[in-house]
Amino acid sequence: MPHISLGNDAPGIVSLFAYQPETAKPMIDLVDRMLCGPNSLSRGERELIGAYVSSLNDCSFCTDAHAAFAAAQLPEGMALVDQVRADLETAPLSPKMHALLRIAGAVQRGGKNVRDEDVAAARAADATDVEIHDTVLIAAMFCLANRYVDGLATVLPDDPATYAQMAEMIVSVGYSAVSGQPAAQSA
Repeated sequence: MPHISLGNDAPGIVSLFAYQPETAKPMIDLVDRMLCGPNSLSRGERELIGAYVSSLNDCSFCTDAHAAFAAAQLPEGMALVDQVRADLETAPLSPKMHALLRIAGAVQRGGKNVRDEDVAAARAADATDVEIHDTVLIAAMFCLANRYVDGLATVLPDDPATYAQMAEMIVSVGYSAVSGQPAAQSA
């Protein structure tokens, strides 16, 4: 049961966006740009960063939602997402994604936990400065969203299949559909 009356039955952050549309719009715009907009990281890789950070933050709604969104956009599907969540170090990822997810994990613990060595390792694995920047911003953005969702005790979907349905919408039209804005251009 949410800590405040949200006036709707939507799950997770969707209920918070419906409750406060004026704060939802800038959040959705940022999420849509970072996860769906042009980028050298695929949409699935960016969603994987979000799912990973959300799992570290123990945010059930965001973990399950973004795991479904990542799985729908990665060739390896949910098997890879589950491997990353279970043990990042043994997950079958490129060296670049390992390095970027380590940076995301450092951000989750606190921004000052990102060390020069983490950035150097990402660069050595061919991550660009933009990819490092975007990883940090995506991780920070998910920390905000995770705390927002859990801080107000939003509800989880009654049916776990809801995440797959949400993934279909996100993959096809992006996050802006939640706000009625045009979707960002896919990379």
